[in-house]
Amino acid sequence: MIRSALVLAGSRGPRDPVADYAGVPQKALVRIAGRTMLAHVTQVLRLAGFDRIAVSAGAADVADEVRRLGTQLIAPGPGPSASTAAGFEALGAPLLVTTADHALLRPEWVSDFIARVPATADVAVLLARRESVEAAAPGSKRTYLRFADGDWSGCNLFYLAHPRASCVIALWQRIERDRKRPWRIVRLLGIRPLFRYLRGTLTLAEAVARLGEIVGVEAAVVECPDGLAAVDVDKPADLDFVRDLGEDASGA
Repeated sequence: MIRSALVLAGSRGPRDPVADYAGVPQKALVRIAGRTMLAHVTQVLRLAGFDRIAVSAGAADVADEVRRLGTQLIAPGPGPSASTAAGFEALGAPLLVTTADHALLRPEWVSDFIARVPATADVAVLLARRESVEAAAPGSKRTYLRFADGDWSGCNLFYLAHPRASCVIALWQRIERDRKRPWRIVRLLGIRPLFRYLRGTLTLAEAVARLGEIVGVEAAVVECPDGLAAVDVDKPADLDFVRDLGEDASGA
C-alpha cells in the first residue's frame, strides 16, 4: 500500500512575522541547521516510510522548493482545513497531515502515532500534555485545551484513515476558526457535554469521540509523551527556541 502524507505550507497572509524575522519571503523557507523547514519535514516523512509526499502551497518560491525536493505540489485552499480537503481529494486515504513549520518533527513521532491509532478509528489527532510540553520546552508559549484529564496542546499531526474521514474536514473548519477559544469548540458537543466541560468533568477523549459522533465517524486521540512534538514555529520566539535547541544538541 502506498503511504501518503500531506504537508501544509500555505501562507496565512501577505506578511508572516516569522518569515519577516528570518528574512525570507515565506515561512516554509526559513532555514534551520542549513536547510528549510519544508526540507526537514519532507526528509522526516521519507525516513518514516512515506512513499508519496505532497505539499499544499501557493507561493511561487515555495513551489520551487517543492519541486527541488521531489514532492508533489497541490494548490492550497483558503485555510488549513480547505487545503487538507484538497489534499485528501487528490491523495485519498489513509493520509497523514502535518505542517511545514513542524521544525522539530522526528520520524519516531510519526511512526509511533500511526502505530497507536486504534484500528477502528476513521480519524486521529496527536496531542501532548502541558506537563510534557513544559518539561521539554520550558518557556515556550503554546495554546492549550483544558479538560478534566489535563491541559493538552496539539502536535500538528493528523491521520485520516478512511475515506469517510472527509466529513470531519468541514467540522474542522469550524474548529479552526475557534481554536483560540476552546469553549466554542466544546459548545459544538451539545448542552450536556458543555455543562460537563464547564464543571471540569469532560475528558479530552470524550470530547473528541463526541465530535466524531456528530459527523458519523470514530475519532481518537493519541498522546505523544515527548512535549517537543507540540512545538511549531508560529512566532519569532519559537524560531529562536528551535534554533537554540539545535545549537545545544550539536554542542555549540
